[in-house]
Amino acid sequence: MYIGVDCGTQSTKVVVVDVERGRILGEASRAHRLDEGADGRREQAPAEWLAAFKGAFLEAIERAGVDARAVRAIGVSGQQHGMVALDADGVPVYPAKLWCDTETSAENAALVERLGGEAGCLDKLGLVLQTGYTASKIAWLRAHHPDAYRRIATLLLPHDYLNFWLTGERVTEAGDASGTGYFDTRARAWQPEVFGLIAPELDPARVLPRLLEPREPAGTVRARVARELGLGDGVVVACGGGDNMLGAIGTGNITAGLVTLSLGTSGTVCAYSPTPVVCDSAMVANFCASHGGWLPLICTMNVTSATTRVR
Repeated sequence: MYIGVDCGTQSTKVVVVDVERGRILGEASRAHRLDEGADGRREQAPAEWLAAFKGAFLEAIERAGVDARAVRAIGVSGQQHGMVALDADGVPVYPAKLWCDTETSAENAALVERLGGEAGCLDKLGLVLQTGYTASKIAWLRAHHPDAYRRIATLLLPHDYLNFWLTGERVTEAGDASGTGYFDTRARAWQPEVFGLIAPELDPARVLPRLLEPREPAGTVRARVARELGLGDGVVVACGGGDNMLGAIGTGNITAGLVTLSLGTSGTVCAYSPTPVVCDSAMVANFCASHGGWLPLICTMNVTSATTRVR
């Protein structure tokens, strides 16, 4: 048995998959609470993701009618870009500032200017910084909550944080890292020069997670977490990735010629490329694909969040 997890903006979903029979045996979800402000603030407590994961996992296992000890591996996808800043004990120093947070728009505009505008961003990153990316959230925390900023020992993304909770390893992969704003999407490597502009007091070698290859596991489930979930020993945790990257893989978008449209809290259109893509429009983001290659995409911030509110 295998477990698939998606930690999105609105909820965490869990599925139990029998690969041999090609069937989903059970599934469940738990909603997240979103802290909103009129100034564009959109934040969540990472503890809510863990509670939602555990609740959805146990319910999905029960619905599947299987023993959790039969689970061999877990794969996690997550909402992209969210800043999860941890202290030396692995505790968040501030609530996760999400991709849909626009409170940091002034910080993003300042960073774009310091990088030399759109041309400078493309030269250093292969894409143009957007307010939703992680970079402006770190700059915002530095400016508005210096005490919390000074306690940062690790900077993760939401799916990285779930992997960290499961395994104790501080790791990420190129697809999700592409949306941080301090990752060179062409070289598939951290961009320390840009990170130094965002957070000059932080050492990127110390605070940024290790980059995994697409087929490299994040680790195995820690004994304490395995006991909490009823798992056996040695359960592998895949590297996982951002929701758009893994959603593209799920639709078979792993070769050139296919286009995927995703309508979630946000909306994206993406297509695979074997080489980096630099377009005339800054709206096209040259993200990396989680299985290798690249996944250039266009994103709009509000889709089902708007339709849900109207409904």
